[in-house]
Amino acid sequence: MKKVIAAINMTLDGFCDHTSGIPDEEIHQHYADLLRSADTILYGRITYQLMEFWRTVLENPTGDKAMDNFAVAIDNTPKIVFSHTLKNVDWKSAKLASQGLEKEVLELKQQSGKDVFVGSPSLIVALTKLNLIDEYQLCVHPVIAGSGLPLFKNISEKIILKLMKTKTFSGGAVILYYEPVNERSTKYEMNR
Repeated sequence: MKKVIAAINMTLDGFCDHTSGIPDEEIHQHYADLLRSADTILYGRITYQLMEFWRTVLENPTGDKAMDNFAVAIDNTPKIVFSHTLKNVDWKSAKLASQGLEKEVLELKQQSGKDVFVGSPSLIVALTKLNLIDEYQLCVHPVIAGSGLPLFKNISEKIILKLMKTKTFSGGAVILYYEPVNERSTKYEMNR
């Protein structure tokens, strides 16, 4: 059974802003490797359209090896886009979702193969509410943005996570790897 992994960059104050992070060579390499280990990545319309930037890097490489490698990795990774407004997508490795988020993700989880990554804040929130995230990989950049889109906007219930490991980058960013704690085991542990 595949895992659904929420992987996203955020600022120290909890905002998801693609332009606020510090995407150095090491981070680009990490995410290129991550994409190569994915079976699929799920995007909402806004994030998908932001990621289309990498198509321009493919057409006109920057000369920065890490950025150019990331562009190849994201181009090769199958993408499913959830949108109410897009009628089609023309990136060869992307397709529009053919059914609702919950049904699509439950079907993906049942298939064999590599894991499914979720890279859009809105989808991470929706799948968190549906209890369909198996792991969170939150890359916290040493930046205070002051404003932006909060990652866990509209989550109204307490969710307990267990820290599995961390990965620190030389530029100061840290990836926190969490998995949701089974609610039954939490209640059991509290009653012991």
